[in-house]
Amino acid sequence: MKLVEVEGSHTLQNAYSSLDIHLGQSLSVLITADQPPKDYYIVVSSRFTSRILTTTAILHYSNSFTRVFGPPPGGPTTQIDWSLNQARSIRWNLTASGPRPNPQGSYHYGMIQTSRTIMLANSAPFINGKQRYAVNGVSFFRPDTPLKLADYFNIGGVFNLGSIPDSPNWGNGYLATSVMAANFRAFVEIVFQNWEDTVQSWHIDGYSFFVVGMDGGQWTPASRSRYNLRDTVARCTTQVRELGKAILGPTILSEGILPCKFMER
Repeated sequence: MKLVEVEGSHTLQNAYSSLDIHLGQSLSVLITADQPPKDYYIVVSSRFTSRILTTTAILHYSNSFTRVFGPPPGGPTTQIDWSLNQARSIRWNLTASGPRPNPQGSYHYGMIQTSRTIMLANSAPFINGKQRYAVNGVSFFRPDTPLKLADYFNIGGVFNLGSIPDSPNWGNGYLATSVMAANFRAFVEIVFQNWEDTVQSWHIDGYSFFVVGMDGGQWTPASRSRYNLRDTVARCTTQVRELGKAILGPTILSEGILPCKFMER
């Protein structure tokens, strides 16, 4: 499979025999039908799960007289390092047509200085006797008035800015209509930290960001030395490995409220 596009970005056209696609992600591939004429399995299987779920389709050559036989091939179900290396290999094609980061121009994200670092860590605490999902210890409580409506019409009492810290507090979890304060058009660095034992997907609604780093362990300022500051692709959803992290590069904050969430695998 030749990868040609990821969430609207032209990519380097690398060839893959297997591709990881996580929750909320999309990509486009080209397949050249240059193999011996017969039927071939197309296999989709779950990743990083104890119970492997599999479904199949058949690629049929018009002049094929040989059906598929035997079990479908297995995937790299638990190979975390393999998955990380593949994610790092998906890079922007800087020679493709259309708007793109220009290493000599003002749109080169790697040259932008950030004014703030926000670390968001997912957890699953027990709050009031029930297990909830939380970000930085805050489990979101949905108000009766939609947040964007309250923000647009300046309706008081719906949410409070600063009701969620910009880094994990490691205290007891609590319920709140969590809204983080930020400056309009500020460039920030965002770290998604996953301390759970399952892979998580993080998503920012209606917004694209540059995933400049992805690895295991705790983020520190020294992690910046391993960032890809040249040709990472723009995404709105990224995977974060168990006990790992993903880092978003210089991200400009738009006007209004940007919903951010993680999706349990």
